[in-house]
Amino acid sequence: MQFVRHYLLALQFFTRIPVTGRLAEWVGFSPAMLRASAAHLPGVGWLLGGLLAGLTALLLKGLPANAFAPLVAAVLGTLVGVLLTGAFHEDGLADVADGLGGTLDRERALVIMKDSRVGAFGAIAITLVLLTKVSLLALLGAVSTTTLCSALFLAHVVSRTWPLLVIRLLPHVGDAAGSKSKPLADQISGSSLSIGFLWCFGALALVAIAHPAIKVVAIGSAVLASALAFVVLWRWFARRLQGFTGDCLGATQQLCELAFYLGWALAL
Repeated sequence: MQFVRHYLLALQFFTRIPVTGRLAEWVGFSPAMLRASAAHLPGVGWLLGGLLAGLTALLLKGLPANAFAPLVAAVLGTLVGVLLTGAFHEDGLADVADGLGGTLDRERALVIMKDSRVGAFGAIAITLVLLTKVSLLALLGAVSTTTLCSALFLAHVVSRTWPLLVIRLLPHVGDAAGSKSKPLADQISGSSLSIGFLWCFGALALVAIAHPAIKVVAIGSAVLASALAFVVLWRWFARRLQGFTGDCLGATQQLCELAFYLGWALAL
């Protein structure tokens, strides 16, 4: 039951999927529970990735057999994904782009990242990331529906695993009192990290078994590209901020998801 509570709390925190009323009362809340729920961030990716993969498959089945069908499915799937998460991670990406793109001073960057307004760097980053994501998804969809849906599902799981390593490897910086992510960042135990990796490895194994026709090299290339994106971001945050903020976790998820699609496409 505690496992289910932690998962539902992660769902409540990281998405707009309703966990309200009596269910929310049963789940409960405490900083310690929120900290433990971080282990299930890749599990949230299972649900989101599964929903988007299912929606995409239905769209490709229902749309006219046309070269533009994968593009339409990619746009609509991305739209639904943003609605399901409330642009939670995209907002983090925009804040990181504004903060680290707008100044070389660490303290000034942290101040900018706390500002809810989106600046030029943030708007440019969001626009380019969404355009690139839709383009890569459309490209994968042009190969096959199975390829697109498998990549969608796995990308949402894998990209939500890397933020756990950011929490593990870097200290939380910035306004501790005003940060929603601070309970997540206080500590992530080895057991919680293991749960996150089990969610991730389980997804990879599921796709490999369910769709043996998909080349292992494609999945491996996608994971490798996502891992390289994580390493670059981790070193960037360590050098520029000497730690991470909640916005850094959102930016990590977005860019590692994008790198996953790129790695898969390059392998094909």
